[in-house]
Amino acid sequence: MKPFSIPTKLISGPNSLAALYQLCKKRIWLVCDPFLSETEALKQIVTGLSQRNQVALFTDVKPDPTTEDVAKGVSVMEAFEPDVVIAYGGGSAIDLTKAIRFVGQKRGYHSGCFIVIPTTSGTGSEVTNISVISQPERQIKVPLVDDELLPDIAILDPSQTLTVPPAVTANTGIDVLTHAIEAVVSAKSDDFSNALAEKAITLVFKYLKPAFIDGNDIEAREKLHNASCLAGMAFNHAGLGLTHAIAHQLGATLHIPHGLANALLLTSVMEFNRKCNKTEATYARLARCLGFVPRGADCKTGADALIHETRVLIDAVGITEVGARLNLIPKNDEHLLLAIANQAQQDITLKTNPVRPDVKEICEIIRAI
Repeated sequence: MKPFSIPTKLISGPNSLAALYQLCKKRIWLVCDPFLSETEALKQIVTGLSQRNQVALFTDVKPDPTTEDVAKGVSVMEAFEPDVVIAYGGGSAIDLTKAIRFVGQKRGYHSGCFIVIPTTSGTGSEVTNISVISQPERQIKVPLVDDELLPDIAILDPSQTLTVPPAVTANTGIDVLTHAIEAVVSAKSDDFSNALAEKAITLVFKYLKPAFIDGNDIEAREKLHNASCLAGMAFNHAGLGLTHAIAHQLGATLHIPHGLANALLLTSVMEFNRKCNKTEATYARLARCLGFVPRGADCKTGADALIHETRVLIDAVGITEVGARLNLIPKNDEHLLLAIANQAQQDITLKTNPVRPDVKEICEIIRAI
């Protein structure tokens, strides 16, 4: 028996933020980072909500939120006593808000309705039961996994992503692709998660480059926003894999942005995972569906094509050039390399990878980037 559910209510498309203004006589606690708190987009939201509600902002959001950040947020939230919590921003703001609410609930405080408004098209966190929190003293990232982390409502308004810079569009877009590709070859994938993942993959290949070239392309922004959500639903059901297991450690240890880390790792991990015949067949099927090879192409040719086209897309949005300038790990620092590989082996996302790597194989993948 395999359960499948999508408990988060989705409100999508242009002008979907209008749903917020139905809130009345609520105590609303809105979490965002300091930069977003000064934008006109958020000021308009706060002004609109404040007409019929009491609104408080919590802006102490930093990249890679830590356990200390969570503890601070819990204290502030409990002091304000909201009955609606809104997370506004990218992965860091959403993950932090999830963790704050989760810890608050464990302490006996229930903060009411939880609404997420993503401003980047990448994490899919608005529909997942996962929150990734850093423990800097241990140089690791710890994924929290619990259905209580699921938002009640996700508002996908593409207008909120129009000001995202090209580099962030690229990183987050490849993060979406990584989510979908890892979900579709996951050991726990099924027809339902595959349908979501495959649609997300199609949308990223079609719309990421246009959004990267012209950030005001509202159609491309909307399609990427939808792809991010679809991929989030897919991996929330099926799980992720080796790319994320390593990327979490590169973020915690070397502070590489999560989407960039995934982008640098993705094709190397795809090459590694194709040693599983079922995975290679899945890559080939995707390549045929995307038109990268003829319908009758064999599995090897199809898998080669999907990996090649993934590299082409990563090149086209400038990530390969950025990666070439990074000196991730000095060649003689085997201790750091082994530490990252060992931590990756313990990462919960590795459980659903189609092939179980050993430490040596993980080290080789890291060296390849």
